[in-house]
Amino acid sequence: MKEVHNFSAGPAILPQQAIDASIEALREFKNMGLSLVEISHRSAQWEETMQAAVNLVRELLKVPDDYSILFLQGGASTQFCMVPYNLLSENGTAAYVKTGTWAKKAIKEAQLFGNVQVLGSSEDKNFSYIPKDFSIPGDADYFHCTSNNTIFGTQMKEFPDSPIPMVCDMSSDIFSRPVDVSKFGIIYAGAQKNMGPAGTTLVIIKNELFGKSGRKIPSMLDYKIHAENDSMFNTCPVFPIYLSFETLKWLKGEGGVEGIAERNKRKAEKLYKEIDDNPMFVGTAAKEDRSYMNICFLLKDDSLNNEFMKAAKEANISGIKGHRSVGGFRASTYNALPEKSVDVLIGIMKEFANKHA
Repeated sequence: MKEVHNFSAGPAILPQQAIDASIEALREFKNMGLSLVEISHRSAQWEETMQAAVNLVRELLKVPDDYSILFLQGGASTQFCMVPYNLLSENGTAAYVKTGTWAKKAIKEAQLFGNVQVLGSSEDKNFSYIPKDFSIPGDADYFHCTSNNTIFGTQMKEFPDSPIPMVCDMSSDIFSRPVDVSKFGIIYAGAQKNMGPAGTTLVIIKNELFGKSGRKIPSMLDYKIHAENDSMFNTCPVFPIYLSFETLKWLKGEGGVEGIAERNKRKAEKLYKEIDDNPMFVGTAAKEDRSYMNICFLLKDDSLNNEFMKAAKEANISGIKGHRSVGGFRASTYNALPEKSVDVLIGIMKEFANKHA
């Protein structure tokens, strides 16, 4: 199989080690004579694996004991409604910052449940920066933010000290850098960036938030019920969870979150330097808010876009076409992307400049 440099924004590159282990589990799981996708999710073998996955999340992110760790379904998009269902009281207010497409979607869902106050927005400049000049109201039920904006290439470098429960969508940068989990009421993340394939969603929730809204909640949307049933209230998605587990095992072997953060910083800064130094290209995000996960850039002469895409394809570079909201190019440098792939992309950019500048 040829080597492909996979910069896809998601579903994204995963460690080959984790993929290989999951293929073996598909053939036979734990000497049971059955495939992973044939076994009962109530079997002792699977319950042991699920608990190991939970333990690994707790270890890698240093999750305090008074938090529950859940593997759910429905993607981060389902969390857009689960969060207000569980936290927003009937007459309460939720506070949000609008930093991109997914934050807009989260706000839209929350508005179905009650009053939403938008504290800050970067929509005026096509979400090219992170709003900072806002205060979190102490009388709101919760504050919601999005740590990394996949489409627009911006990232929160620091999180505020919130007087109310802080909820964060970390779908595209969880496990990429250390975070102080104790600052948050809820962290949620779709798996398909740094953790695994699409099909499961990680939720880390402080136990004191169970039942906070006072609403009657359908069972499948109630965090407390999922916690009481160890993420197995219904049939859980065993394959996505297993591949996520294997990916987290790989991450631990790579030096954990602290070790991978250093590598991610190095990869991103190397590529940003080329964007800034190369006369053909320009970045789209404010420099102080540039994401270490999703690097967005444009050709100054967009008539050359197709030619650059062709050069990238010939170098086995995949997934760099920018989202239509921004245009140009987007290189997603998630945990499993090797540094040599960044070097290949930089090489193509240099060659392109030598040809056209």
